[in-house]
Amino acid sequence: MFLVKAAYAQCPVCIVTVGGGMFLAKKLGVDDFLVSLWISGLNTAISFWLAPKIKNKILGNPVVLSILMLALTLSYFIFTNQTGSSDNKILGLDKLIFGQSLGLLIMFLGIFVDRYSRKLNGGKILFPYQKVVFPVGFLIIFTLLFKLIFKL
Repeated sequence: MFLVKAAYAQCPVCIVTVGGGMFLAKKLGVDDFLVSLWISGLNTAISFWLAPKIKNKILGNPVVLSILMLALTLSYFIFTNQTGSSDNKILGLDKLIFGQSLGLLIMFLGIFVDRYSRKLNGGKILFPYQKVVFPVGFLIIFTLLFKLIFKL
């Protein structure tokens, strides 16, 4: 038990798996808003995994890197004319832009809850894989809420 290495939840294998799942969801006709929530979650996971490996103080900050990834992804959607359609809106906002922005905030919320619960528990986790369960759990909850409320 003492020889087991720590598992890091936001690993490249996890990231590639989620990315492949999002590509498949889009091809299966899942709503753009729901897919963009998860793409943003993937970007945030990549940022939090990659940031400690970057030696630059600014880009090594996972929040800054997450926002940069959001900006790059939104730029891609905008420049490839995937945004702006009047029939692709939710609450009056473009589904891709709103989903990307909300996905980032949801992931930040999940990461904050994970870290705050550790702080309250003396620096210890409450249960195994907590670092994954909170952010992904929040994404699942919000995905289901939006799917049911807006019938996406």
